[in-house]
Amino acid sequence: MAMRRAVPLVMILGVCHIGWAQSPTYGVGRTPTAEEIRAWDISIGPAGKELPPGRGTSKEGAQLFRSKGCAGCHGVNGSGGLAPILIGSKDTPTAPGPPPGKTVAMEMGIMPPGLMANNAPHAQVMWDYINRGMPIGKEGTLTANEVYSLTAFLLFKNNLIREDEVMDAQSLPKVKMPNREFAPPPEWKHGTPQLQGYP
Repeated sequence: MAMRRAVPLVMILGVCHIGWAQSPTYGVGRTPTAEEIRAWDISIGPAGKELPPGRGTSKEGAQLFRSKGCAGCHGVNGSGGLAPILIGSKDTPTAPGPPPGKTVAMEMGIMPPGLMANNAPHAQVMWDYINRGMPIGKEGTLTANEVYSLTAFLLFKNNLIREDEVMDAQSLPKVKMPNREFAPPPEWKHGTPQLQGYP
């Protein structure tokens, strides 16, 4: 009895297999090369091993903040613009929650309220965000040196590093972020999907 039921199932699967094998190919697309896949894999893990070569200082970052138009969105002093607050005072909230003078960007849900320098568990989260998403409309145009410099500038202005400290692939992951103990890094291996909230 069981054999009678199995025979139709095998026949159906066999017909489907033949159909799949004979389905047309349209000559569209191709398998990406290993080099192309590596170029797309731009994730930076909590340890920062994927950070590229380069370097930058706060002084260099201050010049870039003006010349790259950051102040136009974030305000001359890193706050008060239409974009999220980047440089805060002792009164600026460090946990999510609207600060005084909630910005249009926050109301639109572009970025959680508060300071990235205080909310990000790792300094490389800041580096990665600037690298991928800034400046608006010209994303991906900053060099690694420029991204290190802008990150150093924001870290210095938020009292997390000294003004003369050089940020690079070795020093950036060592920056002690205020929120690090409250957001321990997830288990993560390069090339695997990351948990939401860890770019």
